[in-house]
Amino acid sequence: MVKAMNVESFNLDHTKVEAPYIRLAGTTKGANGDVIYKYDLRLKQPNKGHMDMPALHSLEHLMAELIRNHHDTVVDFSPMGCQTGFYLTILNDDNYDALLETVEKTLEDVLKAEEVPACNEVQCGWAASHSLEGAKELAKELLDHKDEWHKVFAE
Repeated sequence: MVKAMNVESFNLDHTKVEAPYIRLAGTTKGANGDVIYKYDLRLKQPNKGHMDMPALHSLEHLMAELIRNHHDTVVDFSPMGCQTGFYLTILNDDNYDALLETVEKTLEDVLKAEEVPACNEVQCGWAASHSLEGAKELAKELLDHKDEWHKVFAE
């Protein structure tokens, strides 16, 4: 038996999931009634594959910037340290199907992008580590499997 941890994703059996998927990883309710919804956008199969850093970094920049064109209450879009996916946090919106549409539209925007936003030394902490083409490949890979996003666990 694995010891229960404070971090939700540490309690997820990574051997039982089947990427790619988008799942609600947790909610946090604020003192004034606001609710933050944290989603796990998993692109790569845990412990079997990972995103290369330049592609991951560029996809993070692109998604973080472009997703806000489709959703008004995005709090954050950030990469997982294991390089298999991202966390997306949304404020006061639990509409899963609408979120999937938002992610789809954003990934389509990534495919049309001509540059990585904030890819310079003034706006980025490691501006030399980017790949627009790598980000587009990841976006296409995820879009190619959009019918599977709702399915988290292998059968």
